[in-house]
Amino acid sequence: MDLSFIIVIFLIGFIGSYISGMLGIGGSIIKYPMLLYIPPIFGLAAFSAHEVSGISAVQVFFATIGGVWAYRKGGYLNKTLIAYMGGAILIGSFIGGFGSKAMSEGGINLVYGVLALIAAVMMFIPKKGIDDIPLDKVVFNKWLAASLALIVGVGAGIVGAAGAFLLVPIMLVVLKIPTRMTIASSLAITFISSIGATVGKITTGQVDYLPALVMVVASLIASPLGAMAGKKVNTKILQFILAFLILGTAIKIWMDIL
Repeated sequence: MDLSFIIVIFLIGFIGSYISGMLGIGGSIIKYPMLLYIPPIFGLAAFSAHEVSGISAVQVFFATIGGVWAYRKGGYLNKTLIAYMGGAILIGSFIGGFGSKAMSEGGINLVYGVLALIAAVMMFIPKKGIDDIPLDKVVFNKWLAASLALIVGVGAGIVGAAGAFLLVPIMLVVLKIPTRMTIASSLAITFISSIGATVGKITTGQVDYLPALVMVVASLIASPLGAMAGKKVNTKILQFILAFLILGTAIKIWMDIL
């Protein structure tokens, strides 16, 4: 890897991890297309979809650690929600990450496009009143949460994501979890999910370790900074930013597929 390649990969990791820390996602919804499309723009070697998903899986593992650490105080982490959804998504992500070895490049991109489209639609559904619920009064259907997390985990494991870009709209729209609790708890669930996806990608030889290391360094710096910023930004603005990021990614992926 030459210096220009390292700089581009670091910047992709930094920008994606800052946004992921702020919005409570692992960042693959942003970094997957960035890794796929940006290096060739600068005349650098292009990654395959398998390589991108492998690098993303490892990077998400470290990015979410930083985000959770920044949110550890203030009552934002719902331990029951994390336990039910985290356990289910871990199983699903391992299955998806291990099984993705047998999939074609087009198949991986298609799964990613479907997940991003579903997430985009859900983010534009009105979420009135959820931020009026006190954090210590939040209740939800535990088995519905676990079932949805299992399904998300399988799809997310395939594309090397941790699934937070789908978990966040599910938690907001279906489970009615307040925005800041959703952001903090989804980072913890995403960390658990990334274990399964990372193990699946590494054991099937889909990780390019040098770019992954550069992304990890960028993640550990940027993710806590993003999380601290997210605590100060209005929740409606956070929802708006995430909605348009997911929508933009979904449009780009589907344009390439079609």
